[in-house]
Amino acid sequence: MGRRVITDRHILITGASSGIGAALARELARYRPHLLLVARRQKQLEALAAELRELGVSSVHVFVADVADSEAREALVEHIRQTWGGLDLLVNNAGISAHGRFEDSTEQTLRRIMEVNLFAAVELTRLAIPLLRAGQGPMVVNVGSILGHRGIPFNSEYCASKFALRGWNEAIRPELRRDGIDLLLVSPGTTDTEFFEHLISKQVQLPWGKSKGIAPEQVAEQIVCGIERGSREIFPNWRGRLFVMLNCYCPWLVDRLLRRYG
Repeated sequence: MGRRVITDRHILITGASSGIGAALARELARYRPHLLLVARRQKQLEALAAELRELGVSSVHVFVADVADSEAREALVEHIRQTWGGLDLLVNNAGISAHGRFEDSTEQTLRRIMEVNLFAAVELTRLAIPLLRAGQGPMVVNVGSILGHRGIPFNSEYCASKFALRGWNEAIRPELRRDGIDLLLVSPGTTDTEFFEHLISKQVQLPWGKSKGIAPEQVAEQIVCGIERGSREIFPNWRGRLFVMLNCYCPWLVDRLLRRYG
């Protein structure tokens, strides 16, 4: 199988106003794609769109919306249908988190995280499948986490959402493949973004302190490589990949390491 062509393709990115989403848009700009950027923060989206036009994208549009809202998702897909007629690449990147003990958290926190991290990606993909069928070398990119492979304390809601995202990803891969739609799961470790500055609840300071992360630009570069190669899953952060491998082969050791933080 040859490398996937990205040049001049129609690409939708959610959670595009900052972090991995914004970095990915910049990384894709050199392929002169048609971009549709989605997030809740209009000012940041407009600033990014202006930057991308300077970088030479074929076109860029912004769509201000909360992807957890079903009506917003339907309006977004209808906008693509009327504007492009098809979709080549869907990047489900929007995500939120919270820090705290499970017993001290709330149902509302869990539901909000599941709505954004799981249901938004699931339902947007479901709506977009007809558009992807009409695309060229179509692919869905789901931004998960190493915490979708191994849960850790004080992140129960986030871990649950990313485990579910990974399971759904595996389940639908054969179904989408029948239509020629590829699926890439991105499982980063800690990334140096403002993600942790926008927690919806912060009841505790993580006892292990701030982990050393990698730049979102590095993650974006590896995502593009994964898209071109048609990869199934990538682990952009080597520390994250090591953590997942350690849990796979020595789960008892990871249990022992994490028990001290319980």
